[in-house]
Amino acid sequence: MFQRFETVADPSQGPARLVALREVMAGEGLDGFLVPRGDAHRGEYVAECDARLGWLTGFSGSAGSCAVLAEVAGVFVDGRYRTQVRRQVDLAHFTPVDWPEIQPGDWLADHLPGGGKVGFDPWLHSRGDVETMAKATARAGIELVATDNLVDRIWPDRPAPPSGHIHPHPVEFAGRSHADKRAELAGVLREAGQKAAVLTLSDSIAWLLNIRGDDLPHIPVVQGFAILHDDGRVDLFTHPARPVGIGAHFGPEVSLYPQGAFEDALAGLTGPVRLDKATAPEAVARILEAAGTAIQWGDDPTILPKARKNPVEIAGARAAHLRDAAAMVEFLTWYDATAHRGGSDGLTEIDLVVELESQRRATNALKDISFETIAGSGPNGAVMHYRVTRETDRRLAQGDLVVLDSGGQYLDGTTDITRTLPVGTVGDEEKAAFTRVLQGMIAMSRARFPKGVAGAHLDALARYPLWLAHQDFNHGTGHGVGSYLSVHEGPQRLSRLSDTPLEPGMILSNEPGYYREGAFGIRIENLMVVTPAPRPEGGDDRDMLMFETLTWVPIDRRLIVAGLMSPDERDWLDRYHAMVREKIGPRVSSAARAWLDAACAPI
Repeated sequence: MFQRFETVADPSQGPARLVALREVMAGEGLDGFLVPRGDAHRGEYVAECDARLGWLTGFSGSAGSCAVLAEVAGVFVDGRYRTQVRRQVDLAHFTPVDWPEIQPGDWLADHLPGGGKVGFDPWLHSRGDVETMAKATARAGIELVATDNLVDRIWPDRPAPPSGHIHPHPVEFAGRSHADKRAELAGVLREAGQKAAVLTLSDSIAWLLNIRGDDLPHIPVVQGFAILHDDGRVDLFTHPARPVGIGAHFGPEVSLYPQGAFEDALAGLTGPVRLDKATAPEAVARILEAAGTAIQWGDDPTILPKARKNPVEIAGARAAHLRDAAAMVEFLTWYDATAHRGGSDGLTEIDLVVELESQRRATNALKDISFETIAGSGPNGAVMHYRVTRETDRRLAQGDLVVLDSGGQYLDGTTDITRTLPVGTVGDEEKAAFTRVLQGMIAMSRARFPKGVAGAHLDALARYPLWLAHQDFNHGTGHGVGSYLSVHEGPQRLSRLSDTPLEPGMILSNEPGYYREGAFGIRIENLMVVTPAPRPEGGDDRDMLMFETLTWVPIDRRLIVAGLMSPDERDWLDRYHAMVREKIGPRVSSAARAWLDAACAPI
């Protein structure tokens, strides 16, 4: 199994670890210390050695931070994790804080009104982070002090850093050679008058060099840092104990060095050096500044090229989603034959995860799951990023809704799909909410928009049916998705916070939801790719974009209140299901084909 069901963090250890951290803080003359979830590479997943927030607090979500002061420790989480954090931390010692409504800098200023010194690890915070926090804390006279990581000092059995293989990612899947990519981005540097760019995001390095790795669960990246020079050369700095054998793929213009050589290489650069203020560690900026090297702040140069998938990557995404959909249909056939029994012999959440992974493995193409499957039944479905463990595993009960959010990593693409499933007959209120969520998903799927439109302009489309019922959901409508890379990839998003214009080739999720704490959750998710929109007869002479659906799996008709839907919405759903039957029917077993025909009948 790619997925584990063990409890990965122990909140009972939090109080003692908090005491030890405060003792170290006091010894350093610090009034506080910041513990972010992220590592130096700012990825969603972190290696075990970098899971400091979980080790300290017990919170296992993929985003958050903790600000530890002498008398209080605030744990900052966004709307996805507010139910989860209260389940996972010792609330007598850790205080959940709603982020981004309350920013860490403002919270520190409120809790240290007389000033003080707050320590932070400069490898775990960007220059943008530090500047934002310093501006907020200045009103209280708080000094931010760069220091080594104090959590590491009190973590006696901290795991070693990852050092797995580096795998070439063939051009037949990447669509472009790394030489072409390096040459293009080197030209961008020369045009800007920059001598080099420092790359610190693992997926940026993986995309640029056409490599993949196994350093982290579920995201096939190699952890390290890279310097791209204006002549197209790249220096890659990573763990020195890695197996060798990648040189033939790299060629003479890509050099591999131990990670310990990175700081000296930075100090020896001739500027200007391009650095991303939002993602590069503050430590990198300080090393360059100490060497007198000019910094020019700018976006990581790989970000937009990586987000704009080329034709080979888009074709791969289509193929991966067809393969994945067939596995999902086989799973749903099994589910409908099994899940409605109920009672002591009924299915549990872990049963669902195991069966779904086995169906994806049966494709003989699965490299990994793209994240830990969310299988939340009943009240667990209201925990947006619920992770089932052997301790929390719940047996499905009649009347439950099950939120099943999952995905696969394939050489040709990354998938992410959510379906909400009934166990027996569910209530009218749940069906009405499900229908509103579906209406929002359909509205986003049908969207046409001019070039220059960003996710912030479209996000309300998915929420409007819920808003009419005085309902909403506390997560973005959609995130970018990589190509056999991170399932959450920027900069594009469908979110009121996103001002990045959508461009052809960008892949995004479309996943509105609704969650009632302690009762049920609902989410429906397809992936889509941005494509040029054909101009209909009578349309203006202007460039427009639209979304092409990539995900082809039935949406459960038993949960739909058809009378709430408009004729256009019903027509869209019927056309979608007809396409599902056409595309997936030939790919599944005879039993699954019979199930598919019934599941895709007109509404």
